[in-house]
Amino acid sequence: MSSLDAIDRQLLAILQSDVSLSIEELAERVGLTKTPCWRRIQKLEKSGIIRRKVALLDAEVLGLPVSVFAQVKTNQHSAEWAESFSSAMADLPEVVDCYRMAGDYDYILRVVVSDVASYDRFYKRLIAHSGISDVASNFAMEQIKSTTELPIPPGE
Repeated sequence: MSSLDAIDRQLLAILQSDVSLSIEELAERVGLTKTPCWRRIQKLEKSGIIRRKVALLDAEVLGLPVSVFAQVKTNQHSAEWAESFSSAMADLPEVVDCYRMAGDYDYILRVVVSDVASYDRFYKRLIAHSGISDVASNFAMEQIKSTTELPIPPGE
């Protein structure tokens, strides 16, 4: 990250906010011409700092207003089981985030569904995966903040 200069950092902040801007608009905002701006973006993509360009959808408008945080415990800790669990989570579209954790629970999932009955159907598919010893489900009452924008560390 230390090889990023102020312009790269500016570009990243702008792109996180609105990736639909044209190269011309981006270049103008950071004080470059089109070609150097485009090259910088290509470099950021090739380096892996920019992983993907996506559209962010509104879950409520899509009829998916319920977010559930499911904490999962397992009694299995082999590499094979972890890979199997990761693969299973990748195949469940309701799971929008999955983290392996340190602490009382081994994994935490953010699950997005239309209602409690939909979560119950998801839960039954989840616990069918062998080796899960406990699942604690927490239903979000209100979303206070949700962002995909990472804080850009300042330069040195």
